[in-house]
Amino acid sequence: MPALKVTSLTLSHFRSYKHARVDSDGGIMALYGPNGAGKTNILEAISLLSPGRGLRRAPPADLKRQPEALGWKVNAALHSLSELHELSTWAESDSSRNVEIDGKKAPQLALGRLARVIWLVPVMDRLWVEGAGERRRFLDRMVMSFHPKHADATLAYEKAMRERNRLLKDMVRDAAWYSALEAQMADSGAEIIAHRADVVARLQTAQEGAETVFPAAKLTITDSALTTADELRDAFSAGRGQDQAAGRTLNGPHRADLSAIYMAKGTDARACSTGEQKALLISLILANARALRDDFGAPPILLLDEVTAHLDSDRRAALFNELHALGAQAWLTGTGPELFAELGHRATLLSVQDDGPGSIINQL
Repeated sequence: MPALKVTSLTLSHFRSYKHARVDSDGGIMALYGPNGAGKTNILEAISLLSPGRGLRRAPPADLKRQPEALGWKVNAALHSLSELHELSTWAESDSSRNVEIDGKKAPQLALGRLARVIWLVPVMDRLWVEGAGERRRFLDRMVMSFHPKHADATLAYEKAMRERNRLLKDMVRDAAWYSALEAQMADSGAEIIAHRADVVARLQTAQEGAETVFPAAKLTITDSALTTADELRDAFSAGRGQDQAAGRTLNGPHRADLSAIYMAKGTDARACSTGEQKALLISLILANARALRDDFGAPPILLLDEVTAHLDSDRRAALFNELHALGAQAWLTGTGPELFAELGHRATLLSVQDDGPGSIINQL
């Protein structure tokens, strides 16, 4: 099977690392160490090999190592299908993030054509009980793994909506201004809705066709009655009076929500136990990975931060077996090596420690 893997990763003045290098054979990488040692920082660096702000959604200025504050850089050798690429991303002082691919400046969106990176971090454990905004971000991140241009559609929609909201708050009555912005929102919004519907269908198929111990979820996008650009444009126009009273746009894809039903029990994810909610999340990440493997030609790079939390030994073993069978490069973190005992010889273990001045990595 064609591979997608980071074979070397070098950090310079990134988060807690003054300098670090990690080499990989492309298999499962298990990082362990105490809380605060710097394990998640490694995963965050890899997440920046894809478009966007990474798994912590941090601005570039927050990624520089303190107290030097000299700027930061991440270099990686990436095997993407049959090609080898050198990727670099960095920011100087308080500047925006830069990207180079094979020594040439490139837009962030270009990273999405070479790599597919998906992640699961502890903050997502509360996904089903948080507000709709967190679930939209979770869904849109999965959507971008299939449709990298989804990010452009989202940015265009949000920019036009901010301008429309400004008009609403200022009680502007000029219909021409509204019509122009609403046309932009409708075109981008229809693209967003279509992308989301496509990916939810893919995830549903990937879950239903898999043999797994992790529970399948029936996924639904709520507040999605409007689907076409014409429908959205008409709804925005008809809703101006109500929106003006509220001072914001009350209808559109920015109000959508993702709901999940634990299929075996018929229970809404919000009502499931903590362990069941975590298992549902893992099920969706695995479904995302399987569907991407079929779409992209290789399984994505998986970043699973503290993934063993709330999993018993049997379910940990099942997860590791599924990752191995998937053939994906997976980067896992945990507080101790015992959490990865079920992996046996199938993983490379790395010890991460805080030595005072910064984090260090020992490859075992």
